[in-house]
Amino acid sequence: MNPKKIVITGAPGTGKSSVIHQLEDWGYFCFHEIIRSMTLEAKKAGNSDQQLTNPLAFVDDPYQFNLQLLKGRLSHYREGSSLDHNLVFFDRGIPDVLAYMDYFGQKYDNQFLETARSNRYDTVFLLPPWKDIYVTDNERMETFEEAVALHHALQDRYQALGYETRIVPEGSVKERTELILDTLKTEH
Repeated sequence: MNPKKIVITGAPGTGKSSVIHQLEDWGYFCFHEIIRSMTLEAKKAGNSDQQLTNPLAFVDDPYQFNLQLLKGRLSHYREGSSLDHNLVFFDRGIPDVLAYMDYFGQKYDNQFLETARSNRYDTVFLLPPWKDIYVTDNERMETFEEAVALHHALQDRYQALGYETRIVPEGSVKERTELILDTLKTEH
């Protein structure tokens, strides 16, 4: 089976993980975001109690951190391609790595671009920043203004890679999840 691979993306604090959990509750197969655990591990290793916005401030080698993240997302992509499900959802996709590197002004080599270009998702849903639900925590360190800038970086990167991003408007988790599923029914 060749399942449809669906990305749920957006800046931090936009409700992506809540939508992913709702999809799982309704029986859909979902891959969870891996950056939060990586950031927490990097913070612990760096013994930092500062509230910094860039998780790469906690690592010795930002390039290797991003490469590890890219490989983790690629592993999810490959595993998702072989599952026996009609739809497979991803909390962030491979292009997110490049978007964040763009935002933080980090250089990347062709390996990053080629991985993003050759491992394509079928549909991308983008959840825009929503001030009323935005909170920071130990792994989400960006201000709301930074989240807005990251939203634009994500939208720009996906569009540069030829994706049409479908915007998921504000609403309850159930409403947003139903909108995603309804959109997929009409498109697939």
